Amino acid sequence: MSFSLIGIIAVQLYWINNAVESKKEQFKNDVQKSLGSVTEKINEKERSLFDKKFEGILESAVLANKAQIKSLFFQEIDTTNHQKISFGSTILEENIEIPTEFLSNDSVIFKRVTGKKDFFQSKLIKGPDNLFSATDEKSYSYTKRLTNIEKSQFSEWFKDYNRINPIHKRLSNRELNETIKEELKKRNIDLDFKYGVYGRDGLAINLKSGYYTINKKDSYSFPLFFDSNDEPEYLLYITFPTKNDHILSGLSNILLLSLFFIFIIIVAFSSSLYQLLQQKKISEIKTDFINNMTHEFKTPIATINLALDSIRNPKILNDEEKVLRYVQMIRDENKRMHTQVENVLRISRLEKNQLELSKDIVDVHEIIEDAISHVSLLINNKNGIVETHFEAITTEISGNEFHLTNVIVNMLENAIKYSSEKSPKIDVYTESTNKFFIFKIKDNGIGMTKSVQKLVFDKFYREQKGNIHDVKGHGLGLAYVKEIVEKHHGTVFVESEKGEGSIFTVKLPLI
Repeated sequence: MSFSLIGIIAVQLYWINNAVESKKEQFKNDVQKSLGSVTEKINEKERSLFDKKFEGILESAVLANKAQIKSLFFQEIDTTNHQKISFGSTILEENIEIPTEFLSNDSVIFKRVTGKKDFFQSKLIKGPDNLFSATDEKSYSYTKRLTNIEKSQFSEWFKDYNRINPIHKRLSNRELNETIKEELKKRNIDLDFKYGVYGRDGLAINLKSGYYTINKKDSYSFPLFFDSNDEPEYLLYITFPTKNDHILSGLSNILLLSLFFIFIIIVAFSSSLYQLLQQKKISEIKTDFINNMTHEFKTPIATINLALDSIRNPKILNDEEKVLRYVQMIRDENKRMHTQVENVLRISRLEKNQLELSKDIVDVHEIIEDAISHVSLLINNKNGIVETHFEAITTEISGNEFHLTNVIVNMLENAIKYSSEKSPKIDVYTESTNKFFIFKIKDNGIGMTKSVQKLVFDKFYREQKGNIHDVKGHGLGLAYVKEIVEKHHGTVFVESEKGEGSIFTVKLPLI
């Protein structure tokens, strides 16, 4: 069970860790894609503005400073099909000098390129039914500006333009922030973020959110602008303070469910282990109880058998005094066995709530004195003494006189049993508060350890010391005391030190 439990928890934790790592990787990919889109969008916008600026200059330049014509002619003759195809192309390059107030060069020559294409196809059609041959001819031509060739010239100019213009003139904080936010939202990342732009030398640029300080471990980076060699000139770093919360939020339901089931497994395992240990303990206690009960019954049964055999003896049968003594002995032993059975049945009825407690107004001092008289013979046999210290002002409570008397008798008998001396000394103290009547029974017995104090009120529990029959009993007396006191809405507890006696305290509510 332990191996399986550890294995299940390990698998669950491994799965949870993988799920979190996968979510982190997905988040990183989404951020990288968003930053790539941001860079592309900013560069495209800058390039578009640059192109429009030059297009306006070119449109205003009508006359060229210099022109050059390049021609190409191609002809193909197919003798089998009696056809001829001719293709001609003419390219006009016009050099236009444009102002360069924003570039470092002295002048810039722009080539305006115009192309003209001519196509001619002729085919001789001749057959047996035709007396004269016919000719099928096709021709067309068109002229257009070759803008793709023209725009290729802008590439170098664009790099020069970027080189001499500082980044804060090319891009604003507001534009960068809005673009990042827009691209992140496209990928369902609606989180607070902080960003900063750094040069490739690691120096910060005045493009950042607030007092942003780079933390490469928790930041995501992406090239923002490139130099003339297509190397990253600036890097954009972005950090998400609530990144972990966002990652875990997507897995929160599954994580909580997984942790809940792990908790259930642990509770079930612990409960099973606890029940197993409890069953083992109960089994040992029941075995001890049966052995002890057998021993307790064996002695009176043997005594009764001996008494009966003696009565059957003709010499004793005629002696009325001896017969009556043996009959009294049988009666006492029978009463003793009956008392033991009653104790067991009384606990059983208490557990099943079948024991009815009729409550009347009773005087606890009188009950204590009555209980002391019940154990007076036991005290006298051990040459012991019971001293009372009645200090309670209010002594009347609502309770059952019979069961409260048994409670005090059991506590007194318990003090007598576990006395280490031949002359036990027992003190009974009483006191009262505004709400409770309190009485304590103190003995000078063998005492008990802290571990025993926790179990002393459990059914069938008896401290093991040498022979289990050194002290008579079944472990039911204090369990009965606890049940009766709780039926009266009171509490009972013990204070003790090994070898220094014990003090049992009972608190019962006043009327």
